Amino acid sequence: MMLEVTLRHGFDGFDLDLSFTTEGGITALFGRSGAGKTTVINALAGLLRPDVGRVVLDGEVLLDTQRGIWVPPHRRRLGYVFQDARLFPHLDVRRNLTFGARYAPRGSQGAGFEDTVALLGLEPLLDRAPATLSGGEKQRVALGRALLCHPRLLLMDEPLASLDGPRKQEILPYLERLRDGGLGLPILYVSHAVDEIARLADRLVLLQNGRLKAQGALFDVMANPAAVPLLGVREAGAVLEADVIAHAEDGLSTLAVRAGQLELPGVQAPVGTRVRLRVLAQDVILSRARPEGLSS
Repeated sequence: MMLEVTLRHGFDGFDLDLSFTTEGGITALFGRSGAGKTTVINALAGLLRPDVGRVVLDGEVLLDTQRGIWVPPHRRRLGYVFQDARLFPHLDVRRNLTFGARYAPRGSQGAGFEDTVALLGLEPLLDRAPATLSGGEKQRVALGRALLCHPRLLLMDEPLASLDGPRKQEILPYLERLRDGGLGLPILYVSHAVDEIARLADRLVLLQNGRLKAQGALFDVMANPAAVPLLGVREAGAVLEADVIAHAEDGLSTLAVRAGQLELPGVQAPVGTRVRLRVLAQDVILSRARPEGLSS
C-alpha cells in the first residue's frame, strides 16, 4: 500500500501546508495539540475539503483539487476510529459489529466476524449494551466495527486519549495484535503520546504548526537529535528491538539486542518473543569501565 498526501488548507489563525508519503504497517502522525493531525486524517476521510490537495491511495486518486476529483467519503473504503467510540447506544455489541459488516464490498478481502471477535477479545461482550462497557471495551468494539467494513486504510484519531492508564494498557496489546496479526491492513495512527507511538508505529510523521518536520522509519526518527524539540526533551532516546532469550527465578529477564545482551526486570513475554525497548536518554549512564556497585 502506498499513500501519497499533499494538503494545503487555511483556518482562522492556522494554515496547514504539507506533503508526505507512507507505505504499509502503522504510520503515526505525531504532534502537539494544534499541529494539524486531525485535520490531515479528516481530509483523507473526506470529512474536510482542503483548499488545495491531492490524495492517492494505491494508485487511486481520492482527491485532486486541480483536476476537480473528489471521491465522497462513503466510496473511499476507509475505516475511521474516533477518540470517542461513537457506538450506537440502541444496539448491542453484536449488532454494532454487524452494522460495519454491511458496508464491506461484496467479494472484498478482510477479517470475518469470528476472526475479528477473536482478535479483539470481544466474545464476552457480544450481548452487552454500549452503556455497560468500559472505555477500553468501547474502543475495541469501535475498532472491530471499522475492521468489518474491510477498509483499505484504517484511520485512528487518538483512540486512547480519553482512557486512563490502566484502560490504555488494556487495549494496547490488541493494537499490537492487529499490527502483527497478518491482516496486512495499513493504519494511520494519530497521537500526541510518545509512549504509544514508540510501542505501535512502524513509521513516524512529525508535524508542528501545520508543517511536516520529519518522516521516516520510527527507529530512525526517534533516535535523531533533531527530533528532540518536537518529541520533548524528557522523551529523547531510542527505540530498540530485542528478543527475549531467558527468564531467571529472581525476576530478571535476558534480552538480546544487536549490541549484546540486556538484563531487565519483569518482562512479561515468553522466551523467543520479539519486543520493543524504549531507552530514554535521561536514564543512560556512560562509563569508561564496567560499572560495579551502582544503585542507579
